[in-house]
Amino acid sequence: MNLQIFLNEYLTHPSIGLTLKASLFALCMQLLIGLPIGLFISGKKSVMKNIIEIIVTLPMIFPPMALGFFLLLIFGKNGFIGSYLYNMFHFKVIFSFWGVLIATFIVGLPFMVKSVQAARQQMDDSLVEVAATLGKTRFITLMKVILPNIRNGIISGVLLSFGRSIGEVGITLMLGGNIVGRTETLSLAIYNAVYDGEFQRAAIFSIIISVIAIVVLISLNLINKKT
Repeated sequence: MNLQIFLNEYLTHPSIGLTLKASLFALCMQLLIGLPIGLFISGKKSVMKNIIEIIVTLPMIFPPMALGFFLLLIFGKNGFIGSYLYNMFHFKVIFSFWGVLIATFIVGLPFMVKSVQAARQQMDDSLVEVAATLGKTRFITLMKVILPNIRNGIISGVLLSFGRSIGEVGITLMLGGNIVGRTETLSLAIYNAVYDGEFQRAAIFSIIISVIAIVVLISLNLINKKT
């Protein structure tokens, strides 16, 4: 196999672009939503916080295909969210990029939340108390004290979320539908190649996704050494 064939057949394959696009979009959502949730549930425990923590971390232990099925019932045309979006805006979630994005977001969110939660709980609360004594507002305390002290936890959450998102299969298969050229992610491309007996294609795609995962792992280890 020469370099030109490798570039045309594999590195420019639509599944790679879709995987990176969905994972990066989902990562922004995971950071915007997971960061405040992680900070919220890291404080003094309450019934509400326990419920939120259980719901958010459920994808870490729940079977992906089962979770994907329940999400299909919610976002499908007959689901209470899917039917509303379709009837009001003719917006279709299932078997589209949006289905892939939702699946990618959901599987990575728990890793962001738990990383932020752990980092915040390990932080010295006396720093927050000092800031309050000096008359700093909660926003200033958040921006100048809390976030800088948990930055390694945030970065770890970003890397773990991204690493989990690019390898998602079960929920993506249920919500995206595995449509070649439209909702086929890199992981599904491997599955499709094996199913079609194209083991060389499956091997190359596996190497590509493995390289991405290894880069994420190395980055995570470098961050942990600096903590």
